[in-house]
Amino acid sequence: MEDIEDMFAGGAGGAPPGFRLPLNAVGVNPKRNTSKRSISKQKDEVTDSNRDSLAPPSMKIPGTQTIYIKTFGCSHNQSDSEYMAGQLTAFGYGLTEVPEDADLWLINTCTVKSPSQSAMSTLITRGRSGKKPLVIAGCVPQGSRDLKELEGVSVVGVQQIDRVVEIVEETLKGHEVRLLNRKTLPSLDLPKVRRNNFIEILPVNVGCLGACTYCKTKHARGHLGSYTVESLVERVRTVISEGVKEIWLSSEDTGAYGRDIGVNLPILLNAIVKELPSDQSTMLRIGMTNPPFMLEHLKEIAAVLRHPCVYTFLHVPVQSGSDAVLTAMNREYTSGEFRTVVDTLTELVPGMQIATDIICGFPGETDEDFSQTVGLIKDYKFAQVHISQFYPRPGTPAAKMKKVQSKIVKQRSRELTCVFEAFAPYTGMEGKEERIWITEIATDGVHLVGHTKGYIQVLVSGPESMLGTSAIARITSVGRWSVFGEVIETLASTNVVTQVREETKPACTSDVSTCETCACFAESCCGEGKSGEACNISGDITGQDHKTGEKSMTKEEEKQEVVSHWGLVDKALVCGVFVSSLTILVLIISIASRVLLRQ
Repeated sequence: MEDIEDMFAGGAGGAPPGFRLPLNAVGVNPKRNTSKRSISKQKDEVTDSNRDSLAPPSMKIPGTQTIYIKTFGCSHNQSDSEYMAGQLTAFGYGLTEVPEDADLWLINTCTVKSPSQSAMSTLITRGRSGKKPLVIAGCVPQGSRDLKELEGVSVVGVQQIDRVVEIVEETLKGHEVRLLNRKTLPSLDLPKVRRNNFIEILPVNVGCLGACTYCKTKHARGHLGSYTVESLVERVRTVISEGVKEIWLSSEDTGAYGRDIGVNLPILLNAIVKELPSDQSTMLRIGMTNPPFMLEHLKEIAAVLRHPCVYTFLHVPVQSGSDAVLTAMNREYTSGEFRTVVDTLTELVPGMQIATDIICGFPGETDEDFSQTVGLIKDYKFAQVHISQFYPRPGTPAAKMKKVQSKIVKQRSRELTCVFEAFAPYTGMEGKEERIWITEIATDGVHLVGHTKGYIQVLVSGPESMLGTSAIARITSVGRWSVFGEVIETLASTNVVTQVREETKPACTSDVSTCETCACFAESCCGEGKSGEACNISGDITGQDHKTGEKSMTKEEEKQEVVSHWGLVDKALVCGVFVSSLTILVLIISIASRVLLRQ
């Protein structure tokens, strides 16, 4: 059968993103699956599902059933799940966290490591046993269409999330739906149900420009595809108006952003920070960035990280401290270049925190190679290091390389973990007062979770009403993974604005990429003779008397000020109203005169 994507009634138009299409509009011709066929020979299609693996088609009205959504993997996957949940609820479907209560399971998968894919397989088996209709989304079906576990279930690709409603409807009717092919990005304006109301995970691009020999994600997410700066900035405006307090930029490689559309990451970051509230009520977190694209823009990115509304935190995976291993991985940088990234950001950004990743036991890794990795971690004593053993992913070049013995891989992983866990990165913070942004409830159900500007996790006690607020906390004790504090002051937005203005020092330019140090961050910059002006990186604090915080204007000036802000459309509307009123008046006079003449 032909691909559903090519069978829209009326050609390529179809329905707007997020709107479902009836079965006949999609061009589906359901038929009973009477013979065994290899999944590899099937294209995107809809067929009757295996009667033994799925429950009978639901007799309920579409949009009245309950859906269970399970997400594996990265923040990009989490964002996709939130978009799918938003579309489903917009059409009346209910959501539940109890699998047994659901009419259908939607499983969003991850293909980075074998354990996550194994967990997916276990969940699919469990769903089949419970006669639950299944829809499998994410990187596994997109990157491994031939997988045996996907036989007899519906699948949706990573760029087809705006079609989830129709896929769920058809699956509930007992059909097997496969939607994997597409060349356009899903809209950022789709309905969304956030897991955390205060955190927006914003995908800036899909795919990457790399070709790492161990990576399966490239098979699923594909080549780099970036959203436009304008669409991302508009999304930022929208989520801020909705009360979001943290914006996470997410992608497979944030540093590669825009290279396919003629822009770059600093251009995007400068555009976004101009939209962030000047009272620092909404913070920006820059997503994972590989070293090669950081090297070209280190100073510009450092300037953005110094902005008051941007966390001074960055995730930069190194994977190995050995150049020989990095070459085998095809990582396109050296350990020395990674050190340059870390050293430069640490020097230019006060309080900079960097997290990194390590793969232990990559094929061909020698004892000397591993020793260089341990040395790198010891040199920098990173507060966060994600350590994993090498897992060969099917279809990748590394899967064909000669493997390191399993016991050696496990031994190296344990050794590096011991080295890392011996660090005490937060020693010395006791007694300090830090501004924190509180957005979550801790897993212990007792504390609230806040983060410092360096994205250090601070656990505090307080009512849930403090979620979404900013506060000053005094650090009372430190642990290995987080610190504990007590809130000594909750910051109101208006007070923060006044505070920023009062602490303003010599001004800096409105372009973050050209400003080495921001006055709003209590450091001088950009020359002398401008001490009376505000630092206007966010574009919000301008044109005011900084002694009073107000600008004195007469009533006549206020009227002129209002008129001067009228746009072309406003003026056209006023002219239209005037002309219409004049026309009506003329008609009334004409009719009245005719009546009088007849009398």
